[in-house]
Amino acid sequence: MTSRLNLFKSRSNLSTSPNTTAPSNRMAKRPNEPPKMQKQRRVAVMGFRAVGKTSVTVQFAEKGFSEDYHPSIENTFHIGIKVNGKEYEIEIIDTAGQDEYSLLQRQYTVGMHGYVLVYSIANKYSFDIVKNINDQILNALGTEKVPRVLVGNQKDLVSQREVSLEDGQALAQRWGCAFTETSAKLNENISKVFAMIIEEIQKDSAPKEPKTACSVM
Repeated sequence: MTSRLNLFKSRSNLSTSPNTTAPSNRMAKRPNEPPKMQKQRRVAVMGFRAVGKTSVTVQFAEKGFSEDYHPSIENTFHIGIKVNGKEYEIEIIDTAGQDEYSLLQRQYTVGMHGYVLVYSIANKYSFDIVKNINDQILNALGTEKVPRVLVGNQKDLVSQREVSLEDGQALAQRWGCAFTETSAKLNENISKVFAMIIEEIQKDSAPKEPKTACSVM
């Protein structure tokens, strides 16, 4: 009993001693927080046959180009990209080529964040087809605007050009979307295409400023 009493007194004296340093009120450092998840975005690449949809996608995802043409059925690619300091993971659906009789499949409208619409600057018909694809997308979604990038591919075929730069720019302006010309073969503006679609998606998802009510005097 005496030993326990002495032990209690020694602990009591230690806690009240003026030379004893009081415990710090600072909180212990938190362990490193896990990195934030990348924002995921789903994008469909669409256009007429042989305009280079797959070549654009493969050049971006795998940094490669093949001269051989193999008609696409459908391929999916996942790749990370950094845009304006933020990390994104893009799921790119490289669709089969469409024509004027093709119907828009439902899987290209459900859960899709944006569209890359591709034509060939050397094929005027492909330019007309991309207009039809755009109309089908808007009709299926029941909207007048959706995040898109209009792409004039095969810029390296300049001697065979059938669609002018100005025509592409005018169409994009009418649609209210981004536009660029590319060469998958030369890897020109390919990364730019996917940075642009991310920016278009982010603009579309940004909070809209409330409209100011007008008063009639």
